[in-house]
Amino acid sequence: METYTAMRQFADSWGLLAMAAFFIGAIVFTLRPGSNQTAKEAADIPLKDD
Repeated sequence: METYTAMRQFADSWGLLAMAAFFIGAIVFTLRPGSNQTAKEAADIPLKDD
């Protein structure tokens, strides 16, 4: 039971912090300068005729 309590406390504190940091990182990565052109090129890949 002690292991469960320790893991629960870790998930409640550091796990939440890690998920929040990942979420903010994903938002920053998406909105970074130059990402619009990269996203446009990736979106056009299925439409290219080979």
